[in-house]
Amino acid sequence: MKWTGVISAITTAFKPDYSVDHAFIAKHAQWQVENGCDGIVAPGSLGESATLALDEKVAILKTLVNALGQKPVVAGIASLGTHEAVALAKAAEQAGCAGLMVLPPYVYSTDWREMKAHVQAVIRATGLPCMLYNNPIAYKTDFLAAQVAELADENENLHAVKESSGDARRVTALKALCGARLALFAGLDDMIVEGVRAGAVGWIAGLVNAFPRETVALFSYAMRGETEKAEALYRWFLPLLRMDTVPKFVQVIKLAQQEVGMGNERVRGPRLVLAGAEREAALETIRAALASRPKLQMV
Repeated sequence: MKWTGVISAITTAFKPDYSVDHAFIAKHAQWQVENGCDGIVAPGSLGESATLALDEKVAILKTLVNALGQKPVVAGIASLGTHEAVALAKAAEQAGCAGLMVLPPYVYSTDWREMKAHVQAVIRATGLPCMLYNNPIAYKTDFLAAQVAELADENENLHAVKESSGDARRVTALKALCGARLALFAGLDDMIVEGVRAGAVGWIAGLVNAFPRETVALFSYAMRGETEKAEALYRWFLPLLRMDTVPKFVQVIKLAQQEVGMGNERVRGPRLVLAGAEREAALETIRAALASRPKLQMV
């Protein structure tokens, strides 16, 4: 597992009866990889993990491993309880996943002692390389830089951090404490250029589900220090990338997929597809971007 580059946080496609559409998931993942993505992570927050049963999650991982061959599949490990999270981690290893992205438990958030015990149980459940996912806005658990460093010291197979606090200073703090010990990934689409400047070497991306070529190009320009190209593409992309940071990000990104002809907007409850003025505003942003879409070559 190489913790670098653009890894897509893939959406979960549903059929009209809301069962998982494995055939489309495989096609969608292959399309993203063909357009430059370095791997796929599933099922994460964008993949509606909280609405999936354990057996559905495992089946999705098997579909992706079979579809992508040598390209890495990273399993998102998120559950209400530690026991199920550990079970999912072990199943992911058996399915052939290359790594784990470890989340704090859904719903329950408390002190460092308990949260450390949870994520450490998952990290130690397999021999797979792991990424810690820090998203205090969504999960109400904030892994501070010193705490992440403590986990890295005590767990050799913790290799990376997905940082989604929205504070680029976190990347700087992690670099200061951990040096090259951990690979740092940006986890919010609308701060990727800032994240790379602060030291991020990867991007767990969301709008990549609809715009893989533009996502890969933006990351590549930022990493290579091609400032003018990066800034120009970022200006075009930002109205879309900001859709990754709103409460209904799943619905908006799936709507964008539908607009580009790569998916549908179906979501599982409690989510509902966008409606009314909210849907029209999202469509206006998406269609304006498509009308001025830059012509890019593979980079």
